[in-house]
Amino acid sequence: MTERTETFAITRMERPETSTFGWQVRLQRRGVRYAKYFADRSLGGQDRSLEIAKAWRDKVLEKLDETEGVRVCLTSARNSSGVVGVSRVTISGPNGVAYYFWQATWSLGSGERRCIRYSVKRYGDRQAFRLAVQARREGTRG
Repeated sequence: MTERTETFAITRMERPETSTFGWQVRLQRRGVRYAKYFADRSLGGQDRSLEIAKAWRDKVLEKLDETEGVRVCLTSARNSSGVVGVSRVTISGPNGVAYYFWQATWSLGSGERRCIRYSVKRYGDRQAFRLAVQARREGTRG
């Protein structure tokens, strides 16, 4: 699991006008939403409802992490590799020479982005691509 805050995907709900006091867990993966409300009153108070909300969130995240793997998509103008977060990059050096890389990018739970490139010249096109896919997979798992 990537680094996340203790209350990642959990929001405190306090609406006295409707007697709503509790924690809301909201997650979304690949367009599928996972949400559940944990009421203080029925779960033994604010601390206990938060504890139960965290446990539910962690269970959902664990299940999602097991099934995530490498996400393959159709190629498009925005993604020519077919693997989310992996792209072929060309960099022109100051001498006008083009350098080719396969690049993997991902975000940490803190919102910080990570990026790593593998040289096509050094590894060859296929191996550089494989290394980028592997780096992306490992980076998103934490």
